[in-house]
Amino acid sequence: MSDDRSRSALQALRVRVAEMETPGRRGFGVLPFGLASLDQRLPGGGLARGALHEVAGAGPEAGPEAGDGAAATLFAAGVLARTEGAVLWCVKRRDLFAPALAQAGLTPERVIFVEAGDEAGVLAAFEEALRHPGLGGAAAELSDLGMTASRRLHLAAESTGALGLIVRRWRRSRPAAMETPNAAATRWRIAPLPATPLQVDGRLIAGLGRPLWRLDLTRCRGGEGFSLAVEACDGEGRLALPALLADGSAAAHAPLQAAS
Repeated sequence: MSDDRSRSALQALRVRVAEMETPGRRGFGVLPFGLASLDQRLPGGGLARGALHEVAGAGPEAGPEAGDGAAATLFAAGVLARTEGAVLWCVKRRDLFAPALAQAGLTPERVIFVEAGDEAGVLAAFEEALRHPGLGGAAAELSDLGMTASRRLHLAAESTGALGLIVRRWRRSRPAAMETPNAAATRWRIAPLPATPLQVDGRLIAGLGRPLWRLDLTRCRGGEGFSLAVEACDGEGRLALPALLADGSAAAHAPLQAAS
């Protein structure tokens, strides 16, 4: 069997196993990123609808206010920007900068913000949102998420086909919670990289171009993890390959595209 046929057969098997693990998710489909380097590595070609997904910062000194925490929030906003309908975003306190979400494609008129006061309130509001069939998706900012709570959230999303995103807000640097198992179908770690160089008068000037992120997929039900360097979300929530990577001229960055 050729390599292409082997990969195709393996991908089909992964999708079939994922369907058997969560039969209620059939028919909901996926939300593609529109970037082949990502979609071809995800079961079904995108993020599963009717499922829970986790996003967190991945920097070595990640904290609640760290730059990679902001990157994780914008990554989640870009995902929800590509859904249809209203989006519910649940937080403990009023510290979410709406104009930044709009720059990632998630405009204020689409977002219903819920300030719950504590994590128990965030969980309750988020679960209720996932059980509501009229929403395009929902996000919740949490620092703690165990297997029992995440399983309830996943089942809530599965009941309606909603796309649920947990944005982790760490209480300390490098928390043990980063490795704690939960029921999320995918677990993403997002870290900022130096911005794409901007070409001015024939010269490349570092730090002035579109921001870059490193995406680490650390868990994928029915698939495998990988790392990839991408340009941050544009005004429609879409990612892109950095130009130097896309044309193959940045060999120094190639390891970022290799599977981990």
